[in-house]
Amino acid sequence: MPEGYSIRDASKPHFVTLTVVDWIDVFTRKVYKDCILDSLRFCMVNKGMLLYGYVLMSNHLHMVVQSEAGDLSGLLQDFKKFTAKTILEKIQTVPESRREWMLERFARAASTHSRNKTYQFWQYGNHPEEVYSEKFLWSKLDYLHLNPVRTGIVERAGDYLYSSAGNYIHGKGVLEGLTLAANPVVDVLRPSSLTRSLQQ
Repeated sequence: MPEGYSIRDASKPHFVTLTVVDWIDVFTRKVYKDCILDSLRFCMVNKGMLLYGYVLMSNHLHMVVQSEAGDLSGLLQDFKKFTAKTILEKIQTVPESRREWMLERFARAASTHSRNKTYQFWQYGNHPEEVYSEKFLWSKLDYLHLNPVRTGIVERAGDYLYSSAGNYIHGKGVLEGLTLAANPVVDVLRPSSLTRSLQQ
């Protein structure tokens, strides 16, 4: 992994992307999306995950996330391992018209690495970017919240169910318990220091 995209300080918040191998559109089915949400809930309650924002698209998950224990690498590794195992079990047991095709792709991905014995669900790496300022944090939150708008799924970010946009805009979402960032909205009616200095 390039030096620019490695977790150097595992105690800091990072913007990360988890991508399904071959960009397979697994998360077009609610049953698999619910596996991700259930795992995020578990990690927030039991594993010290601080989740500032997320969006679950058809084949990838963007998050701004931090580990209270200062072990973000370990937290993400556990999350990926558990969700891969759970979703692969679901693919093999619930009604799924794409089962054989998906399992063949996951098996082919596993055959190219020694780390996986049978199937590989997630791509290796997560393209981490350390959140070094509030401005950078909001640039990443805006980016992930607007993902469903850019792809034409919804017209307004707050209408997309599987993201934290609703938590920020409406005060509630399908996933509760997030660590919401401070609201960056500026009160335009309050005189700023710049306005006062111009009036003097």
